[in-house]
Amino acid sequence: MCPLSPKNMDLEQEEIKNIVTKYKVDPDRPIITQVSRFDPWKDPLGVIDMYRMVKREVKDVQLVLIASMANDDPEGWEYYEKTARHAGEDYDIHLLSNLNGVGNLEVNAFQRASDVIIQKSLREGFGLVITEALWKGKPVVAANVGGIPLQVDNRRTGFLVGDISECAERVIHLLKDSEIAHKMGTSGKEYVRKNFLITRLLKDYLNLFNSL
Repeated sequence: MCPLSPKNMDLEQEEIKNIVTKYKVDPDRPIITQVSRFDPWKDPLGVIDMYRMVKREVKDVQLVLIASMANDDPEGWEYYEKTARHAGEDYDIHLLSNLNGVGNLEVNAFQRASDVIIQKSLREGFGLVITEALWKGKPVVAANVGGIPLQVDNRRTGFLVGDISECAERVIHLLKDSEIAHKMGTSGKEYVRKNFLITRLLKDYLNLFNSL
């Protein structure tokens, strides 16, 4: 992962606030964010169900789902519409994409503005978006599938979860205990620094060349 790319570079707090408020999200209220396609394997419907459980305990919480939409992906459009119907008229659920101007910089800002990052995939490859979220110093609550456990050190940088209820329970815990959330976020950033930055890969190459 490149820490200097628009998706990962440091941002001023004022810039973060300006970007988030532009999309009618309140930066002074709790924010849960998932960055993924509108796809059944990313389970956005399950994320919405989880958010509704959380909202019973944390009344002012907001949910942001960010995706990249392609014109030649009819299944993605179909699942977006399904997700929008599931969200209903809850104005604290925000479905955002490249079609309303959300690019790498905006993803960066939303991740930095969030209190908890979600990745509730049912199937997953490596899931680089998790490393990107950890780099922002945010605790991650994610499904225990695919390459996710390689990034989320359970109970140290975030929580690995199974079903929707467990996911909601862990999110509530982090929203109510800012000290634990901050500690996990700090550990997550250091974990990425040691394991997943492009500079670490460069070091591996140099060590390999020196050993030849």
